[in-house]
Amino acid sequence: MRNELDLVQVRTFVTVAGQLSFSGAARQLGLSQSAVSQHVQRLESRVGRALLERDTHTVRLTAGGEAFLGYAQRMLVLNDEAIGVAGASEPRGRVRFGVSEDFALTRLPDFLRRFRALHPRIDLEFTVELSVMLHRRLRAGELDAVLAMRLNATTGVDAFRPRTLFHDPLVWVSAPDVEVDAHEPVPLVLYPRPSLTRDAALDALVSAGRAYRVACTSGSLSGLRAAALAGLGVMPFARSLIPDGLVHRDHGLPGLPGTTFALVTRSGTYPPAVRALVEALQGDHHELRVDP
Repeated sequence: MRNELDLVQVRTFVTVAGQLSFSGAARQLGLSQSAVSQHVQRLESRVGRALLERDTHTVRLTAGGEAFLGYAQRMLVLNDEAIGVAGASEPRGRVRFGVSEDFALTRLPDFLRRFRALHPRIDLEFTVELSVMLHRRLRAGELDAVLAMRLNATTGVDAFRPRTLFHDPLVWVSAPDVEVDAHEPVPLVLYPRPSLTRDAALDALVSAGRAYRVACTSGSLSGLRAAALAGLGVMPFARSLIPDGLVHRDHGLPGLPGTTFALVTRSGTYPPAVRALVEALQGDHHELRVDP
């Protein structure tokens, strides 16, 4: 005879021991009371000793039942853990994730909290740069995924797969008390080249015949925000991601093009961790965009 225990019988015993009731165990397990009795009897036959004493009104553990209970509980815990590990589909790994400045200091922290709760085994290696530089690093194979701005006219190439999260117009923003003199060059606060928003702003002004001067350049959003709050000039920015303290004002300036905020990956298959990030961003895109 093989010295093997039936875990179904072991689980039934543990449930009866916890309830000290065959009828209560039957309800908890969804079995008939006779099935519960049969499980316990067969288990007792297998181990060669009585585990429970029962009469019409009470159920008690025998000395052997007390000793066996601890082992039985450990067996069930190990069984459940083993099934969980073997059957787990939870992705894990590291994702090299490029994020534009606009997102990093606005909507990204809230997304990261939600993503971490869903995927605690995925580590994110961040790169925060201007959108143009992020796309270049993706092409160079230095990043797995990029969340960044693309001008609406921009098209993808076969080697990359853009997934649109939302569309957003560029608008002019400034401190609330800033005024732009129609007879003076427009003072601008801009990212350095290469920058999509910089190019869009300069192209719009040149096309409209408006003179301009670059009053401040900074590679960081915090630097641009500080300059704009100080009243140094106006800057182009995605309408749904306007930094705190700044406001959307046209100032009589020409309109700016629309933009697309997209998640871009290389085409083809990619690891489960990257796929989890892609799916989370696509499912969360309404939270990433804040309607003004």
